[in-house]
Amino acid sequence: MIPSDFGPSGQDRIGDGVAVVIPCYQVAGSITEVLEAIGPSVARIFCVDDASTDGTGSLIERAAVADERIVLLKRMQNGGVGAATIDGYQAALAAGARVVVKLDGDGQMDPGLIPLLCRPILESEADYVKGNRFYSRESLDQMPRMRIWGNAGLSFFSKASTGYWNLFDPNNGFTAIHADVAAALPFDRLHKRYFFESDIVFRLGILRARVVEIPMDSVYGDEESHLSLVDSALRFPLLHGSNFLKRVFYNYFLRNFSIATINLLVGILFLVGGALFGAWKWAESIRTGVPATAGSVMLSALPVLVGTQLILSFLAYDMALVPDRAVHRYLRRAAGRPNPVTKAD
Repeated sequence: MIPSDFGPSGQDRIGDGVAVVIPCYQVAGSITEVLEAIGPSVARIFCVDDASTDGTGSLIERAAVADERIVLLKRMQNGGVGAATIDGYQAALAAGARVVVKLDGDGQMDPGLIPLLCRPILESEADYVKGNRFYSRESLDQMPRMRIWGNAGLSFFSKASTGYWNLFDPNNGFTAIHADVAAALPFDRLHKRYFFESDIVFRLGILRARVVEIPMDSVYGDEESHLSLVDSALRFPLLHGSNFLKRVFYNYFLRNFSIATINLLVGILFLVGGALFGAWKWAESIRTGVPATAGSVMLSALPVLVGTQLILSFLAYDMALVPDRAVHRYLRRAAGRPNPVTKAD
């Protein structure tokens, strides 16, 4: 049974109802230290054992004896970090949490930053707060080079697919979310594995939630990452592309039609039309051996230039629409109701 009283748990509290969710998979070497480092500002700690086979669940049960805030949730089959986090979110919401923090169990995130992570939400300045490991040179020096290049490469895809052009470090899983915003998310549609971190930001963009970042450092030891290079290099860009198309359809065709929509449509028409005409003339020149005329070149180049400018204008408009106001004050806890904003495919 999930406890539901979120009363004061210490003098250094940042507000009633702060819960931590920890998706746990094969983290027996670090989970005890992570749990011990979580301060009294947290009322409940939901650890989701995602079918670990290394004794992670037993260690959490042992820690729960000493710390009554800890609640162990067990998954019979491994579902991925997204599935485990969603289970934790749902448990925290059912228990009456006001803010839900997601913290990994591998020891790479400092639990001492939880109050800093929650503060913008508790002060109604944000709906979702995430860590950013790219603020300082010192933090980058601690990060493996492969992760630096991987995160930098995925950052642009994440910005385009979510609409949050001001964010970086898309795969950072140290986050906090207001409970009412979390309740409005379509949990059944969120990606269940490592794309979860980016997919949830995409869904927050559909809600027009305000997302901010705080600087943080990560600690890297000899732990092995479960994220494959195939997912990062091949699948993630495709998933980001799918979300980008959905977002453009939702924001510029389904829910609104503006000058940016016209810029996008005309820009694509000019760019593609000019490129196809130029390719046709180029192929014809190769076939006949007769160089294309200046007029033919201009009929190709000018639409391409105009189309490119119109698409850049659309992107500038899109960047200016990054949400800048917290929406949790206007949302009601979903309580089982489907949310019409986020239920679309």
